[in-house]
Amino acid sequence: MPERKHPDWIKVRAPASPEFFRTKQILGERKLHTVCQEACCPNIGECFSHRTATFMLMGDVCTRNCPYCAVAHGKVRPLDPDEPRRIADAVRELGLQHVVVTSVDRDDLPDGGAGHFAATARAIKSMLPKTRVEVLVPDFQGLLAAVNTVVASPVDIYNHNIETVPSLYRTTRPGGKYERSLDVLRHAKETARAAHNPMLTKAGVMLGLGEQRDELISVLRDLAEIECDIITLGQYLRPSKDHLPVVRYVPPAEFAELKVEALKLGFRHVESGPLVRSSYHAWEHVN
Repeated sequence: MPERKHPDWIKVRAPASPEFFRTKQILGERKLHTVCQEACCPNIGECFSHRTATFMLMGDVCTRNCPYCAVAHGKVRPLDPDEPRRIADAVRELGLQHVVVTSVDRDDLPDGGAGHFAATARAIKSMLPKTRVEVLVPDFQGLLAAVNTVVASPVDIYNHNIETVPSLYRTTRPGGKYERSLDVLRHAKETARAAHNPMLTKAGVMLGLGEQRDELISVLRDLAEIECDIITLGQYLRPSKDHLPVVRYVPPAEFAELKVEALKLGFRHVESGPLVRSSYHAWEHVN
């Protein structure tokens, strides 16, 4: 079967601005990883040019092997205890007012890396108290104590991606469970509320993997019911021929319709479009 060609609305310009190369230099000097680079994000030129990036904690090798993801999987390395400080230092030099921190899955760690997320949030806030910290966390294999660790740290937005509809989890996200991801987001919201913590919750879904519209609307309803504040909807793009193929390219008009539907369900903010990724324009999601 021949590879599908990207439609015109998917194409982006190659990065060439001085700020893009400066951001790349700052990250390289501190030996930091970003999901922008590791996951081949199409928005890297725009984001780096605006001196922002999504930092990726705990190395560039994942313990899971999701067939849609470009991040490498295999043998992982021990945690670097100095990584939180280096990230905070990079955030300061980049002058970020909103920073997104994610990670590879680290199922080898007892807490899934929750303590490392918390340490990074504390490092950033201790250096830059007014900078908003958004974490994009894994499901921690459903360990709610790990969720508590992250919520108790100075995090402004707790983000966990649903990724796809329940019927596609077995083929698309074999290491995850739909209900478990919902439970993680539900618990994060309830824990924050009990502590009078104004922290927001956020989730993301990829489109174009074969989901049906009624399935997607059902997912949006599930997220609205657990009071998820922010949702991102974007087009799945195949990183290589070894990854899951694109079943359908969703046109921009359909993304616009889905945004209207999601807002009707009560989400505080909806970012919906072909090139949208979980951290795309994240600094605008809380305005």
